[in-house]
Amino acid sequence: MESVAQSIDTVWVLICTVLVLLMQAGFACLESGLVRAKNSINVAVKNVMDFCVAGVGFWLVGFGLMFGVSAGGLLGSSDFAFDGAAGGNQATAWVMAFFFFQLAFCSTSTTIVSGAVAERMSFRGYAITAAVLSMLIYPVFGHWAWGGVLTGEAAGWLEHRGFIDFAGSTVVHSVGGWIALAAILVLGPRIGRFGPDGKRIEPHDMPMATLGMFLLWIGWFGFNGGSTLALNATVPFVLVHTMLAAAAGGLAVVGISWIRNGLPDVQLTLNGILAGLVAITANCHIVSTSNAVLIGAGGGIVCFVTSDLLARLKIDDAVDAVPVHLAAGIWGTLAVALLGDVSLFPNGHTRLEQLGVQALGIGAAGVFAFGISFVVLHLIDRVLPLRVSADAERIGLNIAEHGASSALLDVLGAMEAQAARGDFSKPVHVEPFTEAGEMATRYNLVLDKFNSEVRKREQTANELRDARDVAELANASKSQFLANMSHELRTPLNAIIGFSEVMNGELFGPLENERYKDYVGDIHKSSSHLLSLINDILDLSKIEADRYELYEEELDVPDAVASCERMMRHRAEEAGVNLTVTVEDGLPLLMADKRALRQIMLNLVSNAVKFTPKGGSIQLAAFLEPDRRMAFRVTDTGVGMSKKDIPIALEPFRQIGKDSSIYSTEGTGLGLPLTRALARMHGATLVIESEPGEGTTITVRMPHDRVLAPMQRIAS
Repeated sequence: MESVAQSIDTVWVLICTVLVLLMQAGFACLESGLVRAKNSINVAVKNVMDFCVAGVGFWLVGFGLMFGVSAGGLLGSSDFAFDGAAGGNQATAWVMAFFFFQLAFCSTSTTIVSGAVAERMSFRGYAITAAVLSMLIYPVFGHWAWGGVLTGEAAGWLEHRGFIDFAGSTVVHSVGGWIALAAILVLGPRIGRFGPDGKRIEPHDMPMATLGMFLLWIGWFGFNGGSTLALNATVPFVLVHTMLAAAAGGLAVVGISWIRNGLPDVQLTLNGILAGLVAITANCHIVSTSNAVLIGAGGGIVCFVTSDLLARLKIDDAVDAVPVHLAAGIWGTLAVALLGDVSLFPNGHTRLEQLGVQALGIGAAGVFAFGISFVVLHLIDRVLPLRVSADAERIGLNIAEHGASSALLDVLGAMEAQAARGDFSKPVHVEPFTEAGEMATRYNLVLDKFNSEVRKREQTANELRDARDVAELANASKSQFLANMSHELRTPLNAIIGFSEVMNGELFGPLENERYKDYVGDIHKSSSHLLSLINDILDLSKIEADRYELYEEELDVPDAVASCERMMRHRAEEAGVNLTVTVEDGLPLLMADKRALRQIMLNLVSNAVKFTPKGGSIQLAAFLEPDRRMAFRVTDTGVGMSKKDIPIALEPFRQIGKDSSIYSTEGTGLGLPLTRALARMHGATLVIESEPGEGTTITVRMPHDRVLAPMQRIAS
């Protein structure tokens, strides 16, 4: 019959076992919260399934491999399909409690993998991975480190060397972390995680993940506290060290992320707390309280650095299981030798000797757990792909793997379908009294507003289209009218001009009737001005109607400039303005419309004459600029204009300062607009520089392709 003390220890272990089993709920909440909503059900179900696989597998094979009669310190050889007896001993309540406690440990190690491979590993593939871990890798390495725990005598080869791992920083957490690393390397990263457009995939439910962290934190008191296997004086120290290490890990990560990012990162903080728990698990029974805080903070820092390293290496761990369990587990196992009480080391080891033993255990776990799992998973993947298809990954494993959905996913699916079709005319279904329903309601309000705006814009577009059609019809009618009236207007005007010249030269000349001569001169002048005005209006209308045709030819620039000079010299002299013409020597030929080019120069010089007071000067120049563009420049010392008036001068039928005596002159305001239009038709630019009272400089620059090189000239 068991003693009272043994009964108390049994009850204590059973209570701690229940707390450890609570960690399964913690893992389910943490991992399902840290993934996207479309995969949350899949992750939760995998946590349920791996618990089932680990439970049956550990009972069937795992417990025997781990705690059966040792075969050379490598693996257990008895107690398979465990029935309550161990090592040939009669079944006791204590043995059953111990089996129950170790089964909970096995399930914890197994479920570590589910978070790392989340969102892309098939359910079938994960079941295989869980079976390999719980029935082979975990129990075999567990035998090396803990094989003699039940009997009290060292059995595994690492035990014999004095390896210390109190509650499983390496046996449970690093082993699970090594297998998780192998799995994510075989699977590869999630779609969209890395690459040119890759980005961090945000969790969908951080409050759920936070709840999971707290459940794990509470369960860890059973994890570490129960590893004493007795309710003794060590338990309070173990529990306090566990508590402080977790808090220190969280604070360390909060500080680092706050300094680096300017804000405390929530997910990193949760993982920092868990890393502190993992780190203290190997050593909580032999370290001081202050060292427990140091170990927990170190675990958080190691986790943070490892997470950043994995991202740089483009290794995709969905929940940072490798940084939390593998990296922090390694640190915690080394911390046994670095910060533990030397007097409690087995075999009389010094600190350095114990460090060597701890490193040996870490290396053995890495080679065995990572090596076996990587090879096995790689071989399985070649025969039975472990990863879901790209389409399944995009739609989410909830639907692809289980046919399961949720109100939220239904709403998101409806939104995606509308986006794919480009049809937002119908509202999405609203599930009443749910958060998803609230989201759908808000989305439908946005749709209503969107569709209302679309209808308004369509109405406006139709009105604009009608207005455009009316304007185009009016413009076409105007162009047609001007084209029809061109001959009717020009013919009588040319006749009037001709008769006035004849009358002035032949009829009234001999009579020397000055009064009639003035009349005839006025007739000639007014008719010429009216004809020039009509020509400008017709030319501008043709350009606006895109009916003005350029007749391009090779022009000798000096001849074109000389022609303009002959036409404007007399007018400049009448106005008392000095006109200077300069043409650079050796100018190449220019491909342009002769009439249009002459019109450009005449308009510019004519404007300069009109706005330059008597005694002023005007310069017309033709030259090549440094970049070999042909340029024509007209500079005057006239009244000039301000910068705000330049746009007005370029508008048809607009004249600046019409009420000012400075600008008072005859004209219609067509000269500069027509000049700019003709220049643009040649691909040229027109630049105006002017200051009131100082004059104006207007430069027209022809494009490079209109300036003919000597070889082009000869060839033509």
